[in-house]
Amino acid sequence: MAVLEWFAEAGMAAQPGVVQVPEPPVAAVREAVVWVLRGTMSYRLLEVARGAAGAGEEAADALYEVAGRLMGAHPYRGAANPALVRAALEADEDVPDGPEFTGVVHLVAAIGLGAQEVGADALAEAFAAYGLFGLTAGDWAQMLGAVERGESPPVDWGLLQERADVLGPVQQASDEQLLRARTVLLGLRMFYGLYAMHGLFMPDTPALAALRARIDEWGMFPVLDHVIALSPSPRHFAEGLAVCLEPLFDGLYETLMEQLTAGPALFQLPGNETGAAGFMERWIGTLRGRAQSGRGAM
Repeated sequence: MAVLEWFAEAGMAAQPGVVQVPEPPVAAVREAVVWVLRGTMSYRLLEVARGAAGAGEEAADALYEVAGRLMGAHPYRGAANPALVRAALEADEDVPDGPEFTGVVHLVAAIGLGAQEVGADALAEAFAAYGLFGLTAGDWAQMLGAVERGESPPVDWGLLQERADVLGPVQQASDEQLLRARTVLLGLRMFYGLYAMHGLFMPDTPALAALRARIDEWGMFPVLDHVIALSPSPRHFAEGLAVCLEPLFDGLYETLMEQLTAGPALFQLPGNETGAAGFMERWIGTLRGRAQSGRGAM
């Protein structure tokens, strides 16, 4: 845990007048990340799923029972889209619920038992839980059903088992790749935070809207919500670091950095020359107004 905290702190930009934290040995970081991943619920589920492969119907039933027990002990619901949250708050309506991740158990089962054993409808529910590319369970069911019926080209489900290897990429990553993954993780944390704050009445600017639009083009807010924590524990940091070794996240980070460089100042309100000070003044004023409105309503 100490090594991971050290590695995270070393990746943060030093404040003026503060000495930069030196880097820990990256080999120790790699060992720490692998150690954390071995203890995660997802890794334990994958181990149970692999043990159930080819072991018959009873083993499959046992897999679903164990998965249900583990996920029931650690229930998780994603965040609702900030645009929907903001619209609900502005209309004094209930904030919508975020997506549930209970369907992910079918993806775990597919890794162990095979996609054919799980079926298109169950896999559609699992993929939809992640919110990938903005596709619904119905969208996934339609596409996967066409594959199942032979109406679309076959899917190489072996890639699912291959991508489920959470330890291998970390163990095989070079020092440079782990450092790059940290850069990507810390950068995406900033972009995720900017996106999420839109739901809390943060003033909108053309630059902020452009960043959200880029994330929406990739359909990645639900995925970032699943991966990123604004105040991560060392365990969460390790899991995020492993995920950010993936080219998908590296590509998103590069896209957002390009947008950030090309666009105007993030906190420059149109027609307001006071910059970040004016931005914060408007945000605080909005929050105070909402608070007073809420008290008056009560």
